[in-house]
Amino acid sequence: PIEWRSTPLVGAAANQRAAGERTDRRTDGMDEGSRLRSGAATATATGSKDGATDNDSLRSGGSGKKDEAGVTLKKEIGLVSACGIIVGNIIGSGIFVSPKGVMENAGSVGLALVVWIITGIITAIGALCYAELGVTIPKSGGDYSYVKDIFGGLAGFLRLWIAVLVIYPTNQAVIALTFSNYVLYPLFPTCYAPELGLRLLAAVCLLLLTWVNCSSVRWATHVQDIFTAGKLLALGLIIIMGIVQVCRGHYYWLEPKNAFQMWQEPEVGLVALAFLQGSFAYGGWNFLNYVTEELVDPYRNLPRAIFISIPLVTFVYVFANIAYVTAMSPSELLASNAVAVTFGEKLLGVMSWIMPISVALSTFGGVNGSLFTSSRLFFAGAREGHLPRLLAMIHIKRFTPIPALIFTCASTLLMLVTSDIYTLINYVGFINYLFYGVTIAGQIVLRWKQPNLPRPIKVNLIFPVIYLLFWAFLIIFSLWSEPVVCGIGLAIMMTGVPVYYLAIHWQHKPQCFHSMIDSITHFGQKFCVVVYPEGSRPSEDQELRSLADDPCESLKGGTMGEEMPSTRD
Repeated sequence: PIEWRSTPLVGAAANQRAAGERTDRRTDGMDEGSRLRSGAATATATGSKDGATDNDSLRSGGSGKKDEAGVTLKKEIGLVSACGIIVGNIIGSGIFVSPKGVMENAGSVGLALVVWIITGIITAIGALCYAELGVTIPKSGGDYSYVKDIFGGLAGFLRLWIAVLVIYPTNQAVIALTFSNYVLYPLFPTCYAPELGLRLLAAVCLLLLTWVNCSSVRWATHVQDIFTAGKLLALGLIIIMGIVQVCRGHYYWLEPKNAFQMWQEPEVGLVALAFLQGSFAYGGWNFLNYVTEELVDPYRNLPRAIFISIPLVTFVYVFANIAYVTAMSPSELLASNAVAVTFGEKLLGVMSWIMPISVALSTFGGVNGSLFTSSRLFFAGAREGHLPRLLAMIHIKRFTPIPALIFTCASTLLMLVTSDIYTLINYVGFINYLFYGVTIAGQIVLRWKQPNLPRPIKVNLIFPVIYLLFWAFLIIFSLWSEPVVCGIGLAIMMTGVPVYYLAIHWQHKPQCFHSMIDSITHFGQKFCVVVYPEGSRPSEDQELRSLADDPCESLKGGTMGEEMPSTRD
């Protein structure tokens, strides 16, 4: 596929370069754009994996130290932060607010707990498959990068398109609205908070966290670690209270004869829906793959983070649900709109305010984690030529993808003013789950097409087969039970096909299009003080050969993965 053809820094310098002239760019007349390009070759940062401390001159602006690698994304995500990303993105507000979807469709407490356990095991299997893909194709971008490399540009673009258009903006908007709802809960205990106030507070939350992520990768990971620890402490409190209840003899609904007492006729369709709800509750398990390039020692820390995080989340989900039924009957749990709050009111007395605060903290960390990982997805898409190249640039001192973060925040803010956020989530939730299976099917295809490809982690093929059987069962049931919703989701995704052929595949675009993209990119570089990462630039010899073959075409841009030649001394 052909990238968005943008020429960020064109003008006299580029024309001289196209003619083969080598001029001294260290002149007082150097324009601002050339200064930014020169910054790509001279700005410095760390890529070391040994956790070396930051250079003093950069501590206030970000993290990293000077070396010869130039401006790149830094490897600053260690094992603890990696676990924080997985756990923090999986555990959002759902386990606090509405874990009743599984129980409602399972038809009994015991079967609901079985669904939570099996779904956790299937999630762990899927995560192991992603771990192999993550170290075999060691690029940020997660399933987008894997689908694109295995199945081609169009398939990868459709994954990126649905993520950019709906999935991440709507999810982040909903989490931010949940945060504002629980922050304002103490001020409006007997009524709903004003809609405008909710949306304004959600917008403030998004803007604050975007600023944190733009300022420093280390700040963002510290925020993630702190709030992940906070939500685990809150869930730990719930679990401890449940243990206390069991010790007091309140375990009626945990006795086998009562736990599997069905309050509705068991149906395959309802059980499948319970598994689907459980799978959605574990959503976010693949987010660490979006930041593979920023992991310290990814070959070791990626699988380790998965081995730690997924069992931990499964344990928390199962025992939190056990704790809930020690204080509430199934009918009370299903009737509650905020299960953790109801649980706190029953058992914590005057300390019941802890629960809404815990939900707020959990969602705040969820917004941070989603912003952090989704911006890397957009960064990876732009680097591959599937989004405007400005989104593939990083700050010359802070080493953060500021344009991608701003784009992520802006798209989420647009969703906040949309009244149909929850409807959109229903439409595209099916598509998001669809691509999980497509990605893991790609693992099998890659084993067949490239059996000798180095694989630092190699799982038994029985694992992707098990996952795909479970995935196919849920996908087929979803199509059968909700054909209209799934059909609309597929239609939204397919709107990306004409966009791909017009914006990516079509090479001979009008000059006015190139000029417009050039102007936007040039302005964005100066406004955000960003350059292309050092490692993405082709070598000097490749640039000169490209210019000699076709100077005009080289100035417009190259094929996927290339960029404009830089002006060097």
